[in-house]
Amino acid sequence: MSTLSSASTAPAPFPRPLALMLMCGLATLFAANHVSARVAFDAGAGLLLAILLRSGTATLALTALVVFQRKSLRLPAGTGRWQLLVGLLVAVQSLCLYSAVARIPVVVALLLMNTLPLQLALLSWALGGPRPTGRAALIMGIILVGLVVVLDVPAWLGDPGAMGPGWLAGVGFGLAAASAFSCALWITEHRLAAVGSTLRSLLTMLTVLVTMVIAGALGLVPGGMSLPQSMPGWVGLFLLALFYAVAFSVLFITVPRLDMARNAPAMNMEPVAALMLGYLVLGQTLSPVQLVGGGIVLAGIVFLGLSKQA
Repeated sequence: MSTLSSASTAPAPFPRPLALMLMCGLATLFAANHVSARVAFDAGAGLLLAILLRSGTATLALTALVVFQRKSLRLPAGTGRWQLLVGLLVAVQSLCLYSAVARIPVVVALLLMNTLPLQLALLSWALGGPRPTGRAALIMGIILVGLVVVLDVPAWLGDPGAMGPGWLAGVGFGLAAASAFSCALWITEHRLAAVGSTLRSLLTMLTVLVTMVIAGALGLVPGGMSLPQSMPGWVGLFLLALFYAVAFSVLFITVPRLDMARNAPAMNMEPVAALMLGYLVLGQTLSPVQLVGGGIVLAGIVFLGLSKQA
């Protein structure tokens, strides 16, 4: 009886085209957050300051939403430990991703982060979910090939020294960030569906904020509170907080309806959007090969959306 009750309370998934369109939009917002962060970091802003600002902004926004909607702050029985675990996993993901960015080029870190769809699909399968179809595996493989091309990974792998002395650790941090976030998404979809979406998002971000404050107090991020040395740096900090708060809140509010195990490859739009925004904001140029790679990624996402069997 309890199984039937929990199934009946699970929200119905969005139509797949809508879910894919929404996830591409979220990926673009996350990309804008990364570009804004690069502007802030180039101006001397500290890592911990950036994470505290973005998580604090998201926490305030979600708190206001909970108060406005008069949501209950009581968690259903048995969900407290899962909620805490999701918050800690998102905190780990934040630290790992920025640790990767500190050691290897940003686009390589994003490529590693975008192994998320494969890790999530395999995790879902390992934990009793459906086995990925051959077509789905083929599409995800094509998307990853496109990412390798658009991010010009062979050039970096041909000269590992260009990635910096800590590139091996950076690769490990990038993969760990994807693993932590895929676990957080799986738990959110399969263990926290009964928790109100706004409350779930608020508690997740509050856990990240508290964890970052503790990390700062323990001195785990040296120089992490450095202030930007120019106005563009302050603008970058403001925008990274805004973009991240909107993207994170919408993602975690809607994730039970996004069918992440099937549609997560759409999040591979993020590095392509980051390259485009990098061109517009940072003056970075895109080579013809990178444009071809971006086309492969977008074609894979479109084909994924049109495929009824993937």
